[in-house]
Formats: sequence, structure tokens, C-alpha cells
Amino acid sequence: MSCIIIEEDLARAEDKSSQHNVGRSKFSGARCGVSASPRRGGSITVAQFRNLSLRLTGAGLSDLDLTAAAKLLDGFKSMGREAYLVALAASGAASGALAKDIVAAWYSGAYQTAAGLAEFNLPDALVWDVLTFTKSPGFCGGPTGYWADAPQA
Repeated sequence: MSCIIIEEDLARAEDKSSQHNVGRSKFSGARCGVSASPRRGGSITVAQFRNLSLRLTGAGLSDLDLTAAAKLLDGFKSMGREAYLVALAASGAASGALAKDIVAAWYSGAYQTAAGLAEFNLPDALVWDVLTFTKSPGFCGGPTGYWADAPQA
């Protein structure tokens, strides 16, 4: 079975594995035939980031708010991850630290920036599509006492 390792993931793995004598050669061996390095000077647009997010989250295009996508992309860029986003988008990979960070940001509504933790409009987070038994904070679920009745199927 082959896999794709984005260079950022490889660097993280090497940092963690230095304590265990596992080096770069372990990650670029027979099991991982392709390694994607970030391209110098590459850039990614909001539309491309949204398409990447579609592939990673499995959500529909209408579920990925354009304003939220722009905020997330700006956050990843501020962390110096744009070249890795370009590599991930080009590779077709759907795993690794960056892919997980993208999915986590879309589902939680929170993401890292160079200035610290930020969030986009919480009701736009994908978690509410999965948690059908509840609603996002600040959204009315119905008239007073609606919570006493069983949810509609």
C-alpha cells in the first residue's frame, strides 16, 4: 500500500521520532512511494481551498461558507502553511496533519493563526450538520418548552 507524505508531516514525524531513532528513511521507504514537497512561490485561492476542503470533509459546497473559507485560508497562510496547502491540493492526499487541521477547523469553527486561536461564525461549523439532535449556541430551537418533546425524526 502506498501513501503520500506532505513534507510538513514528515518534519513533524521526524521531530517526534528523534526520541525513538526513527528517521526520514523510515517514512520514505517502500510503503510510501510518493513524497510531496511544497512548491516555492505557489499560492492557493479561496476557491481552490474550498475544493480541497470539499475533498477532505466530504461536505457539500453549500456547507462550506465562502467567508469562513477565506478566514481559514488566511489563518493557514499566517502560520506559513500556504506552500503545504498547495502541495496537499496537488497531491490528492486526504490524510496527514495538515488535512486533519483543515477538517478540524471546518467542524469546530476554530483554527490557529499567527496571532493565536481564532474562530469563524460558529453556526457555520460543520459539527452542527452531524449533531442533528442539538443546535448551535444562540440559535432558538423552538417555542419555550420545545426541549420537553422528543426530537422529530
